[in-house]
Order: sequence, then C-alpha cells, then structure tokens
Amino acid sequence: MANIVVLGAGIGGLPAAYELRAALDKKHEITLINAADFFQFVPSNPWLAVGWRDRGTITLSLAPLLKRRNINFVAGWVEKIDTTANKLLLGNGQAVAYDYLVIATGPRLAFDEVPGSGPLNGHTQSVCTVDHAEKAYDDVKNLIANPGPVVVGAVQFASCFGPAYEYAAVLDTELRRRKVRDRVPMTFVSSEPYIGHLGLGGVGDSRGLLEHELRNRHIKWITNAKISKVEAGKMFIDELNDKGELHKQHELPFKHAMMLPGFKGVEPVAAVEGLCNPRGFVIVDEHQRSPKYKNIFAAGVCIAIPPVEATPVPTGAPKTGYMIESMVTAIVRNIKAELTGYAPTAKATWNAFCLADLGDTGAAFIALPQIPPRNVTWFKKGKWVHWAKIAFEKYFLRKMRKGKSEPIFERWVLRLMGVVRLKQTP
Repeated sequence: MANIVVLGAGIGGLPAAYELRAALDKKHEITLINAADFFQFVPSNPWLAVGWRDRGTITLSLAPLLKRRNINFVAGWVEKIDTTANKLLLGNGQAVAYDYLVIATGPRLAFDEVPGSGPLNGHTQSVCTVDHAEKAYDDVKNLIANPGPVVVGAVQFASCFGPAYEYAAVLDTELRRRKVRDRVPMTFVSSEPYIGHLGLGGVGDSRGLLEHELRNRHIKWITNAKISKVEAGKMFIDELNDKGELHKQHELPFKHAMMLPGFKGVEPVAAVEGLCNPRGFVIVDEHQRSPKYKNIFAAGVCIAIPPVEATPVPTGAPKTGYMIESMVTAIVRNIKAELTGYAPTAKATWNAFCLADLGDTGAAFIALPQIPPRNVTWFKKGKWVHWAKIAFEKYFLRKMRKGKSEPIFERWVLRLMGVVRLKQTP
C-alpha cells in the first residue's frame, strides 16, 4: 500500500486527488492537505471584487466532498517538508507520511517585493484569493460612493496577466452601470513590454485586440512598468524602454488600485534543498517529477517554467488551467505506472486555453503549444466569450461537487471550439 499526499486544493490539487482516487487501486491511501478548508474557483475572483459573485457561489467545502470519495483531508498549514523521513510537518504538530508527494500549492503572493503594495499591509487590492477579492469589493463600494482615479495592472515578476485585463474591463463595466465612470480616470499599468503580451510573447493579434479594447473603454496604459513603491493614494512607476533603460517616471494618483503581485514559491516548498529554483518554484523533468527527489511531483503555478522571452521588466510565463490539467493527468499516470512496476512515460501537453471575461464582452485564446513557435494560434473577442466563461464556471464547479476526474478543460475546449485535434505534444 502506498500513501499519496497532494499538497494544495486548487484547480490542480483537487482534480489531482480525484483523478488519483479514480486511477489507483483502493488499497492506496490518498490524502489532500490544504491551508484552508474550502476550494475556491479563482477565475471568478474578478467578478467577486465588483459584487457580481459572493463567496458561497464560488467556494466548496472540502471535507464532505472528499469523505464521500474515500480521500483523506487535512486542513492545515505545512511548516516543513522532511524529504529524508518522507513526511510533512504541520503547524499544529501533526505529521503526515507520504510515499509520493504531489505539490500543487500555487504561488506565494510576493507583495513584499513592492513596498506599500498588497491588501493587508499595503495600499493596493488583489483578486488572487477570495479573501482579497472580498476586500477589493469593499474598496470598490467606496470608489462608487466617492469616485476618483483607478490604477489596475500587474507588477514586475507577475506571471498571470489575464485577470488584470479582466478586472479592468469588468470594473469599467460596473462603473458605467453605476453612472460614475465619467468621474473615474483609469490607467492600466503592466510589466509586459506591450499590451497583450500576456507573458506569452502575444497570442495572434492579442496586442491589437486588447489595445482596441482599452482605447474603446478610455483606459490609458503604461507598459514596461516597474513599480518602485506605493503610498496611500499614489503609485510610483519607472517606465523603461526596450533596452531596459529608464524612459520616464510616473506618480499616479489613485482612489482604488488593483495590482497583481509577483509570484514566488511557498516557504516550506522553497526551503527544501535542491527542489526549487531561486524564486522557489519546483524544478520538474518532462514527467512532472523532481530530478532530485524521485517521489515528488509538482503541477500548476508552483512549478518552474522559464519566461517565454527576456523582457525589459521581468515577466513570468503563465500556467493556465488547460496546461495544469495536462500536468495533473501526466502525474497520475506516472505514479500509477510506478506502483504497477513500470517506468514513468507520461508527459504534459503544455497548451494554453483562456476565457477572459471583459464585463460586457470577452476574449478567448488558444495557444498550442503555449511557448512559441506554435502549431495553433487563435485569439477571438465577442460577447459569446462572456457567456462561455459563466457557463464554464458552473460546469467546473458542478464537476468538482461530483468528484469527476475527467479532463474538464480539454473537453470544454473541444465542445466550445469544435476542434477535433487540439491536444498536441510540443
């Protein structure tokens, strides 16, 4: 009998636990450990931040879901990973042994890298967690009552830019509905070298389409932006040129600001010698396994992927849900292979699929593979994407409630786009 522990219950971790339970013999123990006792559908947080969702709509209580599927659940923060003894030490003193460990923690939100940023001890909001999004909504309500300038974007070392574009457009839509948009100047500030780069070197005509969207909404922008600090009501920005040299400095006033932070690896994972790169992301081989620790696998935002290209201001490569799903499937197949006496052979297909809601319209893209040059590049905009993301939210949460381990993102892509052969190996 083997003990397989999944660390993290996000879009990668919860499906990983379900898929392991479905794939492995019942004699093997599956345990899911998560800091919180609930699953949160992070892609819906921009809606929550403007009051279009509430916590109950986009979260699921984990204990009853996992109990029905014979998956052990521990709610608690892991303080240390002891790779010598193959066990996890929790903050409450509990120890959980593992034969295989699947790390799916997501990132540490590195607000500390920009003085004055962040929703707890700083002056900017975030949509990275459900707690942050709820706090952002309180700030949005204050903005509606007392309109003023808004800054939205992503700081240096951010690796997920889609939610920033979503939030800017969703907030614009909400402010227009509230009849106060005319009193709210908006600026989009991003570490990307140009609008629509997305950490991917662009996808099709993403630059032209997203620039058009911002212009149409009267949202100014600053790219190649490095945020030096944030003070109450003021953001200090160094705008660099293509050579990485200082081009211009800005002091932007704001009544409300939402800036996505840089990402790093979570502390107990980053502290394991030889497991991670300098920013704390887990180094994996082509089978999603640590080259140093053969019984540790990792999937999702927590893994190390080199940037698509060097940019004047550091940007990271995003890990979208479709990509994460393929990592999880590869891990499950490889653990099953080892438990049945075979060598791991499964590899993830690092393809990107994104539905970005823009309030009253939306943008969708497919990049196969995610890192260029690509076999398929597709980027479209239209109101149908707005409705498609709403439908996908309901579809994904329904599958999580039922404990389904099917490839949700891939099946949705096939249904939505009518493309027969999307899954290709880079």
